[in-house]
Amino acid sequence: MSIVHLPKLLFPNILSSTVIMSKSGTLDLASGVGGKIEKKEVLSAVEKYEKYHACDGKAEEERKANYIDMINKYYDLATSFYEYGWGESFHFAPRWKGESLRESIKRHEHFLALQLGVKQGQKVLDVGCGIGGPLREIARFSGTYVTGINNNEYQVTRGKELNRIAAVDNTCNYVKADFMSMPFSDDSFDGIFAIEATCHAPNVFDCYKEIFRVLKPGHYFANYEWCITDFFDPNNSNHRRIKREVELGNGLPDIRSMGQCIEALKHAGFEIIWDKDIAISSPLPWYLPLDKSHFSLSNVRVTAFGRFFTRNMVKILERVGLAPEGSQKVQAILEQAADALVEGGKEGIFTPMYFFLARKPSATDLLT
Repeated sequence: MSIVHLPKLLFPNILSSTVIMSKSGTLDLASGVGGKIEKKEVLSAVEKYEKYHACDGKAEEERKANYIDMINKYYDLATSFYEYGWGESFHFAPRWKGESLRESIKRHEHFLALQLGVKQGQKVLDVGCGIGGPLREIARFSGTYVTGINNNEYQVTRGKELNRIAAVDNTCNYVKADFMSMPFSDDSFDGIFAIEATCHAPNVFDCYKEIFRVLKPGHYFANYEWCITDFFDPNNSNHRRIKREVELGNGLPDIRSMGQCIEALKHAGFEIIWDKDIAISSPLPWYLPLDKSHFSLSNVRVTAFGRFFTRNMVKILERVGLAPEGSQKVQAILEQAADALVEGGKEGIFTPMYFFLARKPSATDLLT
């Protein structure tokens, strides 16, 4: 995301063509803000989304109870911003010095495919597939048939169009459905992956249990999960603020710990092969593309100038009626979330790439 889940936050590339950009112009961005929401209803949708993240005791429970509505509103509002500035793969990646952002994202996806151990012609599931950037890349890299499941109609529609452009309709497809209750038979897939997407689940055990159900015995589930780290202090008001702003800006009901994810996997029936916070060993900080204090011509969109340009571009588009009313509020939420992600990364209290590889035991395993 997500992401996004991207995460994940985006700003337009003003000077460089090296960043992956699908939405090439400001009019494309303006026409996409709001997704499937009627343009006249964008502002009210933003305001309703913000209420899900109110600072009161009921907010978290309301987010979980209404997660489908909350997440759909979030991705209808944010997807065009994501694609405009980040490309087709809404996620972070560890990055080597001298490596471009695009190269690091592709390598991150290839690494996951290799961990799954899937073979040419097998069926793979992408849980929470966004607009399908990783889905298409992994299908091409591994020679597999990849199905993406996504509950957001706008992203599914956009993903199908990108499939058509990339001529991968024969190997990549989408199912619009809730990944908490998937319309697949038991033991359907040879491998399952998720990239910064299951963080949207209102209940992580129920999510992993459903993934366990549709995975073939003896096969693997690989995931990059958004988590708070052991450095997060729930009694630290600044830590709580950062967590809350990350949740608001990324459509999350709650950010879980790595330990909670592992316990949920085990409870769902998985065998844990290995797990690691990949962010720790990244030569360059994972949050560098969002850090506005870091100047780079290839990432000028996140500098102070780049953010100023984006902010005013959206303001003008909204004022002249090309972008719907409420677009500035969306951009402001995403910019605040970007700052919170950078803060969380620098404080060491948040990671977007806690990786685990888990295996569904086979019948033979159960007999031994």
